[in-house]
Amino acid sequence: MTLRVAVIPGDGIGVEVIAQATRVLEAIGGLDLEAFPWSADHYLATGTTIPAGGYDTLRSFDAILIGALGDPRVPDNRHARDILLGTRFELDLYVNYRPVRLLDDRLCPLKNRTRRDVNFVVFRENTEGLYVGAGGRLRAGTEEEIAIQHEVNTYRGVHRIVRYAFDFAKARGLRKVCMADKSNAMTHGHALWQRVFTQLAREYPDITATHLYIDALAMLLVQSPDQFDVIVTNNLFGDIITDIGGALQGGLGMAASGNIHPGRTSMFEPVHGSAPPLAGKNIANPIGAILSAALMLETLGRADAARRIERAVEEAVHAGETTRDVGGSLGTREAGAAIVKRLG
Repeated sequence: MTLRVAVIPGDGIGVEVIAQATRVLEAIGGLDLEAFPWSADHYLATGTTIPAGGYDTLRSFDAILIGALGDPRVPDNRHARDILLGTRFELDLYVNYRPVRLLDDRLCPLKNRTRRDVNFVVFRENTEGLYVGAGGRLRAGTEEEIAIQHEVNTYRGVHRIVRYAFDFAKARGLRKVCMADKSNAMTHGHALWQRVFTQLAREYPDITATHLYIDALAMLLVQSPDQFDVIVTNNLFGDIITDIGGALQGGLGMAASGNIHPGRTSMFEPVHGSAPPLAGKNIANPIGAILSAALMLETLGRADAARRIERAVEEAVHAGETTRDVGGSLGTREAGAAIVKRLG
Protein backbone atom coordinates (compact mmCIF):
# COMPACT_ATOMS: atom_id res chain seq x y z
CA MET A 1 0.00 0.00 0.00
CA THR A 2 1.31 3.44 -0.91
CA LEU A 3 1.49 5.78 2.10
CA ARG A 4 0.61 9.45 1.73
CA VAL A 5 2.98 11.90 3.44
CA ALA A 6 2.50 15.66 3.74
CA VAL A 7 5.84 17.48 3.52
CA ILE A 8 6.25 20.97 5.01
CA PRO A 9 9.87 22.09 4.42
CA GLY A 10 9.51 25.20 6.61
CA ASP A 11 12.08 27.99 6.92
CA GLY A 12 15.82 28.45 6.71
CA ILE A 13 17.84 25.25 6.73
CA GLY A 14 14.61 23.31 7.18
CA VAL A 15 14.09 23.52 3.44
CA GLU A 16 17.55 22.10 2.72
CA VAL A 17 17.52 19.19 5.17
CA ILE A 18 13.96 18.14 4.37
CA ALA A 19 14.97 18.02 0.69
CA GLN A 20 17.55 15.38 1.62
CA ALA A 21 15.06 13.45 3.74
CA THR A 22 12.64 13.33 0.81
CA ARG A 23 15.46 12.08 -1.45
CA VAL A 24 15.95 9.20 0.97
CA LEU A 25 12.22 8.46 1.09
CA GLU A 26 12.03 8.49 -2.70
CA ALA A 27 14.88 5.97 -2.78
CA ILE A 28 12.97 3.74 -0.36
CA GLY A 29 9.76 3.98 -2.43
CA GLY A 30 6.15 3.18 -1.62
CA LEU A 31 5.31 6.75 -0.63
CA ASP A 32 3.28 9.53 -2.17
CA LEU A 33 4.91 12.79 -1.01
CA GLU A 34 2.95 16.04 -1.30
CA ALA A 35 4.67 19.34 -0.48
CA PHE A 36 2.97 22.29 1.21
CA PRO A 37 4.45 25.80 1.02
CA TRP A 38 3.48 26.90 4.55
CA SER A 39 6.39 28.96 5.86
CA ALA A 40 7.51 32.50 6.65
CA ASP A 41 7.78 33.24 2.92
CA HIS A 42 4.23 32.03 2.39
CA TYR A 43 2.93 34.05 5.35
CA LEU A 44 4.68 37.23 4.23
CA ALA A 45 3.36 36.83 0.69
CA THR A 46 -0.23 35.89 1.56
CA GLY A 47 -0.88 36.92 5.16
CA THR A 48 -1.92 33.33 5.86
CA THR A 49 -0.08 31.06 8.29
CA ILE A 50 -2.11 27.94 7.70
CA PRO A 51 -5.17 28.07 5.42
CA ALA A 52 -8.73 27.37 6.49
CA GLY A 53 -9.18 23.65 6.72
CA GLY A 54 -5.42 23.13 6.84
CA TYR A 55 -5.46 20.88 9.88
CA ASP A 56 -8.19 18.74 8.34
CA THR A 57 -6.07 18.48 5.20
CA LEU A 58 -3.16 17.20 7.27
CA ARG A 59 -5.40 14.65 8.97
CA SER A 60 -6.11 13.09 5.58
CA PHE A 61 -2.45 12.00 5.25
CA ASP A 62 -0.81 8.99 6.84
CA ALA A 63 1.96 11.18 8.28
CA ILE A 64 3.56 14.62 8.17
CA LEU A 65 7.27 15.39 7.68
CA ILE A 66 8.09 18.94 8.70
CA GLY A 67 11.21 21.09 8.79
CA ALA A 68 12.23 23.81 11.19
CA LEU A 69 10.15 26.97 11.41
CA GLY A 70 11.27 30.42 12.45
CA ASP A 71 12.27 33.60 10.63
CA PRO A 72 13.40 37.01 11.95
CA ARG A 73 11.11 38.69 9.41
CA VAL A 74 8.21 37.41 11.52
CA PRO A 75 9.24 38.66 14.98
CA ASP A 76 6.43 36.96 16.88
CA ASN A 77 6.84 33.75 14.85
CA ARG A 78 3.08 33.46 14.53
CA HIS A 79 3.44 31.25 11.47
CA ALA A 80 5.56 28.78 13.47
CA ARG A 81 3.03 28.84 16.30
CA ASP A 82 0.13 28.09 13.98
CA ILE A 83 1.86 25.54 11.76
CA LEU A 84 4.00 23.58 14.22
CA LEU A 85 2.44 24.06 17.65
CA GLY A 86 -1.01 24.34 16.12
CA THR A 87 -0.63 20.97 14.43
CA ARG A 88 0.57 19.36 17.66
CA PHE A 89 -2.47 20.63 19.53
CA GLU A 90 -5.11 20.31 16.81
CA LEU A 91 -4.09 16.73 15.94
CA ASP A 92 -3.59 15.92 19.65
CA LEU A 93 -0.04 14.65 19.14
CA TYR A 94 0.51 13.96 22.81
CA VAL A 95 3.67 11.84 22.51
CA ASN A 96 6.93 13.58 21.74
CA TYR A 97 9.30 10.70 20.96
CA ARG A 98 13.03 11.44 21.09
CA PRO A 99 15.48 8.57 20.65
CA VAL A 100 18.98 9.40 21.86
CA ARG A 101 21.47 7.04 20.23
CA LEU A 102 25.16 7.69 19.67
CA LEU A 103 26.21 6.44 16.22
CA ASP A 104 29.98 6.83 16.59
CA ASP A 105 32.08 7.02 19.77
CA ARG A 106 34.02 10.03 18.51
CA LEU A 107 30.88 12.18 18.42
CA CYS A 108 30.16 11.99 22.16
CA PRO A 109 31.42 15.02 24.14
CA LEU A 110 31.69 12.94 27.32
CA LYS A 111 35.04 11.48 28.27
CA ASN A 112 35.36 7.70 27.85
CA ARG A 113 31.73 7.21 26.81
CA THR A 114 30.80 4.96 23.90
CA ARG A 115 27.78 3.91 21.87
CA ARG A 116 26.88 1.40 24.58
CA ASP A 117 26.52 4.25 27.07
CA VAL A 118 24.29 6.58 25.04
CA ASN A 119 21.21 4.69 23.91
CA PHE A 120 17.92 5.68 25.51
CA VAL A 121 14.62 7.33 24.62
CA VAL A 122 12.77 10.28 26.07
CA PHE A 123 9.00 10.65 25.99
CA ARG A 124 7.86 14.20 26.53
CA GLU A 125 4.22 15.08 27.16
CA ASN A 126 3.47 17.23 24.15
CA THR A 127 0.11 18.99 24.56
CA GLU A 128 -0.06 20.24 28.16
CA GLY A 129 2.27 21.80 30.72
CA LEU A 130 3.55 25.34 30.40
CA TYR A 131 3.20 25.38 26.62
CA VAL A 132 -0.58 25.61 26.47
CA GLY A 133 -0.39 29.41 26.55
CA ALA A 134 -2.49 29.88 29.70
CA GLY A 135 -1.74 33.14 31.48
CA GLY A 136 -1.20 36.75 30.56
CA ARG A 137 0.51 40.06 31.21
CA LEU A 138 -0.72 43.05 33.18
CA ARG A 139 0.66 46.59 32.82
CA ALA A 140 2.90 45.41 30.01
CA GLY A 141 5.84 47.70 29.25
CA THR A 142 5.79 49.42 32.62
CA GLU A 143 7.84 48.94 35.78
CA GLU A 144 4.75 47.36 37.35
CA GLU A 145 4.47 44.67 34.69
CA ILE A 146 3.18 41.30 35.90
CA ALA A 147 3.58 38.17 33.76
CA ILE A 148 1.80 34.92 34.64
CA GLN A 149 2.24 31.58 32.88
CA HIS A 150 0.15 28.66 34.11
CA GLU A 151 1.18 25.03 33.89
CA VAL A 152 -1.68 22.69 33.01
CA ASN A 153 -1.59 18.99 33.95
CA THR A 154 -4.60 16.72 33.60
CA TYR A 155 -5.03 13.14 34.77
CA ARG A 156 -5.84 12.10 31.20
CA GLY A 157 -2.77 13.81 29.77
CA VAL A 158 -0.33 12.51 32.36
CA HIS A 159 -1.82 9.01 32.37
CA ARG A 160 -1.59 8.49 28.62
CA ILE A 161 2.03 9.64 28.25
CA VAL A 162 3.21 7.58 31.23
CA ARG A 163 1.27 4.56 29.94
CA TYR A 164 2.89 5.01 26.52
CA ALA A 165 6.36 5.02 28.09
CA PHE A 166 5.73 1.80 30.01
CA ASP A 167 4.15 0.10 26.99
CA PHE A 168 7.09 1.12 24.81
CA ALA A 169 9.56 -0.34 27.29
CA LYS A 170 7.59 -3.58 27.64
CA ALA A 171 7.24 -4.06 23.87
CA ARG A 172 10.98 -3.67 23.34
CA GLY A 173 12.20 -5.66 26.32
CA LEU A 174 13.61 -2.60 28.09
CA ARG A 175 13.86 -2.90 31.84
CA LYS A 176 13.92 0.65 33.23
CA VAL A 177 11.51 3.59 33.09
CA CYS A 178 12.41 6.83 34.87
CA MET A 179 9.91 9.64 35.48
CA ALA A 180 11.28 13.13 36.12
CA ASP A 181 9.40 16.00 37.73
CA LYS A 182 9.97 18.79 40.25
CA SER A 183 7.39 17.70 42.81
CA ASN A 184 9.51 18.93 45.72
CA ALA A 185 8.89 22.51 44.55
CA MET A 186 5.89 22.31 42.18
CA THR A 187 3.73 20.47 44.67
CA HIS A 188 0.32 20.57 42.99
CA GLY A 189 0.71 19.66 39.34
CA HIS A 190 3.63 17.33 39.88
CA ALA A 191 1.93 15.47 42.70
CA LEU A 192 -0.38 14.30 39.93
CA TRP A 193 2.61 12.95 37.99
CA GLN A 194 3.77 11.15 41.13
CA ARG A 195 0.38 9.55 41.71
CA VAL A 196 -0.11 8.39 38.12
CA PHE A 197 3.43 7.05 37.78
CA THR A 198 3.18 5.06 41.02
CA GLN A 199 -0.23 3.73 40.03
CA LEU A 200 0.84 2.57 36.57
CA ALA A 201 4.19 1.14 37.68
CA ARG A 202 2.32 -1.58 39.60
CA GLU A 203 0.97 -2.91 36.29
CA TYR A 204 4.52 -3.52 34.96
CA PRO A 205 6.25 -5.66 37.61
CA ASP A 206 9.08 -6.65 35.24
CA ILE A 207 10.09 -3.02 34.71
CA THR A 208 12.09 -1.07 37.28
CA ALA A 209 10.29 2.24 37.80
CA THR A 210 12.34 5.09 39.25
CA HIS A 211 11.77 8.77 39.95
CA LEU A 212 14.23 11.65 39.75
CA TYR A 213 13.85 15.37 40.20
CA ILE A 214 14.56 17.03 36.88
CA ASP A 215 17.73 18.78 38.06
CA ALA A 216 19.15 15.46 39.28
CA LEU A 217 18.25 13.84 35.97
CA ALA A 218 20.06 16.57 34.02
CA MET A 219 23.18 15.94 36.10
CA LEU A 220 23.02 12.16 35.71
CA LEU A 221 22.53 12.37 31.94
CA VAL A 222 25.98 13.91 31.82
CA GLN A 223 27.58 11.77 34.51
CA SER A 224 26.22 8.33 33.59
CA PRO A 225 23.74 8.20 30.68
CA ASP A 226 24.15 4.42 30.48
CA GLN A 227 21.77 3.91 33.43
CA PHE A 228 18.72 5.03 31.42
CA ASP A 229 16.45 3.08 29.04
CA VAL A 230 13.23 5.15 28.94
CA ILE A 231 12.62 8.59 30.43
CA VAL A 232 9.20 10.22 30.65
CA THR A 233 8.54 13.79 31.72
CA ASN A 234 6.46 16.89 31.09
CA ASN A 235 6.50 19.31 28.18
CA LEU A 236 9.00 21.91 29.44
CA PHE A 237 11.41 19.51 31.10
CA GLY A 238 11.33 17.18 28.12
CA ASP A 239 12.15 20.07 25.83
CA ILE A 240 15.25 20.86 27.88
CA ILE A 241 16.66 17.40 28.58
CA THR A 242 16.26 16.24 24.99
CA ASP A 243 18.67 19.00 23.99
CA ILE A 244 21.13 17.47 26.45
CA GLY A 245 20.41 14.18 24.71
CA GLY A 246 21.09 15.77 21.34
CA ALA A 247 24.48 16.96 22.57
CA LEU A 248 25.31 13.45 23.81
CA GLN A 249 24.71 12.01 20.35
CA GLY A 250 26.83 14.53 18.51
CA GLY A 251 24.72 17.69 18.33
CA LEU A 252 21.19 18.70 17.43
CA GLY A 253 21.93 18.06 13.77
CA MET A 254 21.87 14.33 14.59
CA ALA A 255 18.61 14.36 16.57
CA ALA A 256 15.28 13.07 15.26
CA SER A 257 11.81 13.28 16.78
CA GLY A 258 8.23 12.23 16.34
CA ASN A 259 5.03 13.93 17.48
CA ILE A 260 2.70 10.98 17.76
CA HIS A 261 -0.89 10.06 18.45
CA PRO A 262 -1.00 6.26 18.18
CA GLY A 263 -3.18 5.13 15.30
CA ARG A 264 -3.64 8.65 13.91
CA THR A 265 -1.78 11.01 11.61
CA SER A 266 1.50 11.90 13.32
CA MET A 267 4.21 14.45 12.57
CA PHE A 268 7.98 13.96 12.38
CA GLU A 269 10.69 16.63 12.51
CA PRO A 270 14.38 17.23 13.09
CA VAL A 271 14.74 19.12 16.33
CA HIS A 272 17.26 21.80 15.37
CA GLY A 273 16.14 25.31 14.55
CA SER A 274 15.80 27.06 11.21
CA ALA A 275 19.21 28.81 11.62
CA PRO A 276 18.57 31.63 9.09
CA PRO A 277 22.27 32.71 8.96
CA LEU A 278 23.20 29.22 7.70
CA ALA A 279 20.43 28.95 5.12
CA GLY A 280 21.41 28.60 1.48
CA LYS A 281 25.05 27.76 2.25
CA ASN A 282 24.79 23.98 1.83
CA ILE A 283 26.33 23.33 5.28
CA ALA A 284 23.39 22.12 7.41
CA ASN A 285 23.47 18.54 8.70
CA PRO A 286 20.62 16.53 7.10
CA ILE A 287 20.94 13.48 9.36
CA GLY A 288 18.35 14.60 11.94
CA ALA A 289 15.80 15.08 9.15
CA ILE A 290 16.69 11.73 7.55
CA LEU A 291 16.44 9.88 10.86
CA SER A 292 13.09 11.60 11.49
CA ALA A 293 11.91 10.11 8.19
CA ALA A 294 13.09 6.72 9.47
CA LEU A 295 11.08 7.22 12.68
CA MET A 296 8.08 8.02 10.52
CA LEU A 297 8.43 4.77 8.58
CA GLU A 298 8.86 2.80 11.81
CA THR A 299 5.68 4.32 13.22
CA LEU A 300 3.80 3.58 9.98
CA GLY A 301 4.73 -0.10 10.18
CA ARG A 302 7.66 0.00 7.74
CA ALA A 303 10.28 -1.13 10.28
CA ASP A 304 12.47 -2.84 7.65
CA ALA A 305 12.69 0.36 5.62
CA ALA A 306 13.44 2.36 8.78
CA ARG A 307 16.33 -0.01 9.64
CA ARG A 308 17.71 0.35 6.10
CA ILE A 309 17.86 4.11 6.50
CA GLU A 310 19.42 3.89 9.95
CA ARG A 311 22.11 1.51 8.69
CA ALA A 312 22.88 3.79 5.74
CA VAL A 313 23.21 6.79 8.06
CA GLU A 314 25.45 4.89 10.46
CA GLU A 315 27.70 3.70 7.63
CA ALA A 316 28.04 7.25 6.30
CA VAL A 317 28.91 8.54 9.77
CA HIS A 318 31.56 5.84 10.29
CA ALA A 319 33.02 6.65 6.88
CA GLY A 320 33.19 10.36 7.70
CA GLU A 321 30.89 11.20 4.78
CA THR A 322 29.03 13.87 6.71
CA THR A 323 28.83 17.62 7.16
CA ARG A 324 31.53 19.49 9.07
CA ASP A 325 29.65 19.69 12.38
CA VAL A 326 30.16 15.94 12.85
CA GLY A 327 33.67 15.69 11.46
CA GLY A 328 33.14 15.37 7.72
CA SER A 329 33.80 17.72 4.84
CA LEU A 330 30.62 17.36 2.77
CA GLY A 331 27.85 19.81 2.08
CA THR A 332 24.19 19.17 2.88
CA ARG A 333 23.38 17.82 -0.58
CA GLU A 334 26.52 15.68 -0.76
CA ALA A 335 25.92 14.21 2.71
CA GLY A 336 22.39 13.31 1.65
CA ALA A 337 23.72 11.70 -1.53
CA ALA A 338 26.19 9.61 0.51
CA ILE A 339 23.28 8.14 2.46
CA VAL A 340 21.13 7.59 -0.63
CA LYS A 341 24.04 5.76 -2.28
CA ARG A 342 24.15 3.32 0.64
CA LEU A 343 20.49 2.50 0.18
CA GLY A 344 21.39 0.83 -3.11
